[in-house]
Amino acid sequence: MAGVIAYMLLVTDTGKEYEIIKEIKKLKGVTECRAVYGEFDVFIRLEVDDLNALDEIVTQIRRVPGSIQSTTLVGSP
Repeated sequence: MAGVIAYMLLVTDTGKEYEIIKEIKKLKGVTECRAVYGEFDVFIRLEVDDLNALDEIVTQIRRVPGSIQSTTLVGSP
């Protein structure tokens, strides 16, 4: 069982959301990633061992080309 569950919401370049989703789904710790409608373009669910691992995966996701802005929500136990 994961020690930390978090959710990310991404704003992407217009029309790039499916390319970005394809890349994000390759990352270890991503348990769900899908396009959404509204203020954000991509929803991501993460399960990692600790906050250090969360920091690493959040940084990797933010570096995916076409990712403009992110919001990270850390789940409460």
